[in-house]
Amino acid sequence: MKPEILNPNDQVISRIYYVTGDKIEHLQSLANCHDQKGTKYSQRSKLESFSFRWKTIACGINKETSGFNNFRFGIVVDGRTRLISNVDVNNLDKPLKGYFGNVLSIPFGEKKVEELKEKSLNWVANVIHEFLNIAKTQEHFLGLIDWVEAHRPEPSMAKIYAMNGDGPAVVVSSGKHFPAKKINFGWGQPAFWSYHFPWDGKTGYVMPMPSPKGNGDWIVYMHLLKWQMELIEASPSQVFEPVTADYLNLI
Repeated sequence: MKPEILNPNDQVISRIYYVTGDKIEHLQSLANCHDQKGTKYSQRSKLESFSFRWKTIACGINKETSGFNNFRFGIVVDGRTRLISNVDVNNLDKPLKGYFGNVLSIPFGEKKVEELKEKSLNWVANVIHEFLNIAKTQEHFLGLIDWVEAHRPEPSMAKIYAMNGDGPAVVVSSGKHFPAKKINFGWGQPAFWSYHFPWDGKTGYVMPMPSPKGNGDWIVYMHLLKWQMELIEASPSQVFEPVTADYLNLI
């Protein structure tokens, strides 16, 4: 059931779900798009297909009761592979190998809630594709590094976290390269792994990671406002299922 009143001061909660590989592929097929003439086909990535989440939450927002007009949505982009030109990203003997810390950018888009409700999923995915393209170049990250160096030692944060807009914001990251299967603390490989983001702000955070089953499923960690989580769980599409011991074959 949708919450009757969306409380901007609601508590932030964390939950872990899984998404089956076939549902991910279905979302991706819905996110793929043709041009207006129907002649040019553009395939969207699985991460871009998470436009589904942007649209799902927007569809549950009542402007009259919430007062929300806009909704911001960002995706984390890894800069390491963009800063090294024409090299094999799997080659570890490269300059950034010894760099400790993240090299990240969080491009985002902001749209009217009503527009997100009315438009198709592939339109929303195209919006994400367009703002992602800005941050997928070496020039973008070199400029970002110059900006950080010029403003040292002043603290800074990604713009999507700092904005005080008239609506919610959610950031999606990606843990698909996390080497979970290489981890062994002496008692075997982990049967389950996920992520925890103890963020005190109101901006939501979502981290999809490969399922330990290795079958194309995703484990999805969500750190969202309670009303946002309720909207996702109430979605009739039932894309996100709670992780259980049975799913992980622990019982």
